[in-house]
Amino acid sequence: MSEHKEQFKKIIFSLLAGLAIFVISLSVFNTTQASLLGLIALLVTLWTNEGLPLAVVSLLPIILFPSFSILTTSDTTVNYANPIIFLFFGGFLLAIAVEKSNLHTFIADKILGIFPNTPRGMIFSLAITSGLLSSILSNTTTTLLLMSIALFITKDIKLKMRFALAIAYGASVGGIMTPIGTPPNLILLGIMSDKGMETIPFFQWIWMVAPLAFVMFVVVSLLLSLGIPNIPIHRDNETKKLDIAQKKILYIIAGLILLLLLNAPMKPFWSGLGLSEPGLLLGAGLLLFLPPFNILEWMEDKAKIPYRIMFLFGAGFSIAKAFSATGLADAVASYLVVMTDLPPILLLLGIATLITFTTEITSNTALISIMLPVIYAVAEQTGINTTLFMMVATICASYAFMLPIATPPNAIAMSSGAVNVKDMLRYGVVLNFVGIFFIVMIAEFFWKGIFIN
Repeated sequence: MSEHKEQFKKIIFSLLAGLAIFVISLSVFNTTQASLLGLIALLVTLWTNEGLPLAVVSLLPIILFPSFSILTTSDTTVNYANPIIFLFFGGFLLAIAVEKSNLHTFIADKILGIFPNTPRGMIFSLAITSGLLSSILSNTTTTLLLMSIALFITKDIKLKMRFALAIAYGASVGGIMTPIGTPPNLILLGIMSDKGMETIPFFQWIWMVAPLAFVMFVVVSLLLSLGIPNIPIHRDNETKKLDIAQKKILYIIAGLILLLLLNAPMKPFWSGLGLSEPGLLLGAGLLLFLPPFNILEWMEDKAKIPYRIMFLFGAGFSIAKAFSATGLADAVASYLVVMTDLPPILLLLGIATLITFTTEITSNTALISIMLPVIYAVAEQTGINTTLFMMVATICASYAFMLPIATPPNAIAMSSGAVNVKDMLRYGVVLNFVGIFFIVMIAEFFWKGIFIN
């Protein structure tokens, strides 16, 4: 009964938050636009306080948007079948197979073995292992899988805290390395496709963000290594051989990587195969059910498919669509246009700082769904580099290290019992500012030459 009371309070609080935002917004926007902002506040609050299950909240736009004349039912539901969602679906089928076959432990052991068995070596190896796995698996899944390993490496409480943070921060750093690594990346590609923009090919994305990820891996590891003794840590180094199932999965992943590589245009030398990347990822995932692979069984493994995350994507794309359809993106953009008088690098810095610190207290998926259409509208009105600014905002949405609610990896680290809020704040605020600096520098001096309007 007490649980139901608590849930009821959270729902009432969310409704009041939505109503308050609606009333405040009426002084600036029209009724439809204010209604949309109120509904977004309701959804974000429910996502944050977990007043309702994530999947339930994510399906509410299908009911609420038509009810408030924001989008029709058809215009809302079509966003839940966005091609990017099927790219994620295929990637997650691969992730389920990797976890089911225990291939992730083999990969983790190989990477962990590269570094010395000292606290500093373990911090570097855990951060990099977490990051590399998060580039192809869900960062939530990666953090959960590695956290149990890290907590048994040592009995020292302070080392446990640093190991847990190395995994959480590493997952956030590595999640940006591929388009499928974290939800904001997929939302960016979905919105670019919806706006008729040229999307970023898979391997071009990796090539662009690799320098940023490398620098942040080093910074995270060095920061967490400060002030710890360089004593040896004993770890099981027993060599394990790949079994048949693990080899089959590696064959599929290798074939997928080859196709993605051949599919990526490298002008003027190669125009690419022209295949659909969502189709390639989904096809690779579905192969796992077919002979001669037979790695996944639908009745056994369907419960592991993250339908709630797919619904969350649909909600995010619906919010982005509603922002454009109601004219709210253009209205907000008109207030932000004054910022474009600033030098481009200061404008980049302002957007990076705004996104990084805002996502500390709200869902990065919801935030990036809201902000990307706004940035697109500002770019359309002023002529700033659209893709560059949208890319910076997307990466910054994943680089939030201060609070447990900022990202799922942060929340998992907190739930492990090895980390407290004070520790996360202490390290996280440094990493936030370092991340902002390097993102802006790489955007200005590297990406700018690639993204030419």
